[in-house]
Amino acid sequence: MKKISILGSTGSIGTQTLDVISHDPEAYEVEGLAGGYNIGLLGEQVRRFRPKKVAVATRDLAERLRIDVPAGTEVFYGEEGLLEVAAGTDAELLVTALVGSQGLKPTLAAIEAGKHIGLANKETLVSAGHLVTALAERKQVSLLPIDSEHSAIFQCLNGENKDHIHNITLTASGGSFRDRTREELASVSVEDALKHPNWSMGAKITIDSATMVNKGLEVIEAHWLFGLSYDQIEVVIHPESIVHSFVEFVDCSIIAQMGLPDMRVPIQYALTYPNRMVTPSKRLRLADIGELHFREMDFARYPCLAMAFESGRKGGTMPTVYNAANEVAVERFLKGDISFLAIERIIAEVMAKHEAIDGPDLDTIVASDAWARSAAAQIRRS
Repeated sequence: MKKISILGSTGSIGTQTLDVISHDPEAYEVEGLAGGYNIGLLGEQVRRFRPKKVAVATRDLAERLRIDVPAGTEVFYGEEGLLEVAAGTDAELLVTALVGSQGLKPTLAAIEAGKHIGLANKETLVSAGHLVTALAERKQVSLLPIDSEHSAIFQCLNGENKDHIHNITLTASGGSFRDRTREELASVSVEDALKHPNWSMGAKITIDSATMVNKGLEVIEAHWLFGLSYDQIEVVIHPESIVHSFVEFVDCSIIAQMGLPDMRVPIQYALTYPNRMVTPSKRLRLADIGELHFREMDFARYPCLAMAFESGRKGGTMPTVYNAANEVAVERFLKGDISFLAIERIIAEVMAKHEAIDGPDLDTIVASDAWARSAAAQIRRS
């Protein structure tokens, strides 16, 4: 049995990971779960999968959860809890499905402890890609991508010489507002933004999809995962989300990975790599789809994506600042404090104020992240 721990078990990726595990219970043992604030769902998961360690956000929630957990399950909370689930169990693989930069420290701790990483927390590589990849190489730990786009590239590169890559192309659904003009975006509501046409995801990532920040984070993540320059990474809009991404090689050959939109496929591939197993997913029949569409990326329409490339090329602490400013801006939008288009303005203003620091250590990254959050919170609505 493969031993698994999950950070973010009550979120979209976490619940789908447990769904994959439940379809082949003889193959997996759940060692640890971290579920944040949703102790109702987390309690159900703990009773079903009986992990050795479980973590929640606060001490109060931990006390409430302890009443319900089976004998033999230890309950932790806060950052210590994340570190315990990440690095303090016998898990071989840690699925990191936390939202935002909170995933960085526990991911580094898991790598230090020799755990392989199923990576669904893109902010970890965005904020500290140089630290994470160097430590993974030193510890001989695999970084197995779970995002559908990076899993697609990873699969397309199986058996290939990476020196033969001409470029990679990440596909983007276009998000909730892909068919709206910029003028129409001025008055969109939170409810409108949360209606993703293709995927069922959490609120933050759904907003990021609408602004194209999510794709920008994926661009930076791809740079670190596959060792490519930003000139070798392209993005196209593909509304159907059937072609998950593709690689063009120097001989003009293109290899793409395709399938119906279902995150359980890349999740299971990360759990079973290098093997492939039967999944509960539906099979793709291209004849039923009939047509696939692709659009050139419009960086004027999606300035947040342009800013992601800019921050990635600048390097150092600039991607950390890009990500942190966005997290605060999205939180403000979800609370009704700012308009949708103000998200991109806040990111741009915070980046413009920041002097990037090259080769930052972890303390510098944490400090830059905190500075960016403070700066983003102080920018006025108008």
